[in-house]
Amino acid sequence: MAPRRSRVENEERGLPMSSVADILKRRGWWGIAAFFLVLVPAVSLVRALPDVYRSGATILIERQQIPDELVRSTVTSALEVRMQTIKQEILSRSRLEDTIAQFALYQDLKATAPMEAVIDKMRNDVQIDLRGDRRGAAVAFTVSYQGRDPQKVALVANALTASYIEENLKIRERQAAGTAGFLRGQVEDLARKLEEQEKKVGEFKARNLGQLPEQLDANLQTLEQLTTQLRLNGDALNRANERRSIVERDLAAALGTTVPMGPDAVAMRLAQLRATLASLQTRYSDKHPDVQRIKAEIASLESTETGSGSNGTSRGVDPALAPQVQQLKATLRELDLQTRTLQTETESLKQRLNAYQARVESIPRVQQQYQILAREYETTKEMYRSLTVRQRESALAESMEQRQKGEQFRVIEPALPSESPAAPRRQRLFALALLLALGLAAAVIVGPEALDSTVHTPEQLQARFELPVLVSIPTIVVADDLRRTRVRFGLAAAGVAVAVTGLTVAAHLLARENSALTAMLMR
Repeated sequence: MAPRRSRVENEERGLPMSSVADILKRRGWWGIAAFFLVLVPAVSLVRALPDVYRSGATILIERQQIPDELVRSTVTSALEVRMQTIKQEILSRSRLEDTIAQFALYQDLKATAPMEAVIDKMRNDVQIDLRGDRRGAAVAFTVSYQGRDPQKVALVANALTASYIEENLKIRERQAAGTAGFLRGQVEDLARKLEEQEKKVGEFKARNLGQLPEQLDANLQTLEQLTTQLRLNGDALNRANERRSIVERDLAAALGTTVPMGPDAVAMRLAQLRATLASLQTRYSDKHPDVQRIKAEIASLESTETGSGSNGTSRGVDPALAPQVQQLKATLRELDLQTRTLQTETESLKQRLNAYQARVESIPRVQQQYQILAREYETTKEMYRSLTVRQRESALAESMEQRQKGEQFRVIEPALPSESPAAPRRQRLFALALLLALGLAAAVIVGPEALDSTVHTPEQLQARFELPVLVSIPTIVVADDLRRTRVRFGLAAAGVAVAVTGLTVAAHLLARENSALTAMLMR
């Protein structure tokens, strides 16, 4: 009798499992069926997948060839932003339709799907990869395309690369031309504005001539000269009035008395005239009219005195006819004319003085208005000067872009037809299918066995119920049982064969010409 095992020992050792041979004997055919159900369709699918080729061209990003210190580029958009802009332009519907029509792409897909689906398919087949340096700055990028025909794939990749280069040149030239045109328009507008302000300043100066701030010193100097001249005219007028008083007094004296011919009267008059002459000579020269008049009168009296002494008689003379009276009247007329002239000049000087005084007083107000105009003019002039410099720089930048001396793309590795397909990677897929089939077969064998509570051996029975096994009767197989077993096995094998065949055919049909599935497996 077999020794009884304790419950603790059985729990520590666990319920005994059938041997591997027994498990394979009972469930091995199910594992084989599961293995072939996975492996054969998977192999058929992998073998039927269409080959997809990928070709790409590498484009080098060449920086501006002319130093920034000499010509500063007006294309300020970042390279990554410009790349996205170019990508959106290249992958636009119209551009892709032209490319599809040019290279006769996706003919089978066009027959069964709308144009939008075809365009989306091509967008997915185009790939852009940036390459950067250690600092992360982009130095190159690759434009690649995938498809069924390696020759056509290379042609499309090169066409897309040429489109990238051409579009980059267009964008840079367009931005440079736009900047130059904008600055040119601004300069023209400022030139017209500057001309208008110059006209306003000129009209203001003409309207306020003599009252401008820069004329203040000249006005003050003229004002000082007019003041001096007015003072001199006043002095001259005073002197003329004094002379007139003297002449009028002398004339009144000459007209109001009868000159006696006696020697005493003549001597008295000569004494008066000589005293007056002495007084005049202290202030005037001998050419002065008063001095000459007094001298002439003295000479006339001296001649009269000499004549009366020789004749020894005295006689009377009409004062109105005396030479000195005539000379006094002539002098008085000259003084009247001189006085009127001086008075006229004085009035004119006063008017001019008042006018210049008004100019000086109005200069602060005019200066304030002028400063506003001048400030606006100088601001506009400075803006015009600055924009003119920028406009010249933008014109140089535009010329640089037109001559392709700025940042540009250059192909360093054109796309070539690929000798081997990029997908599918059949060796890896075969290995993956094999592992998946083995895993499913193991799961089909081990899983049900682990869940099976049936007792197959005396050891299992003894371990489960902790009772000794007295006797073990083997399975008695009769001819009918064997026949039924064979029939079931044949039916199961036929079912498995049909399933494997159906799955294989379905996988083949699914994978044949299915580039999308190949692209999905590429990821």
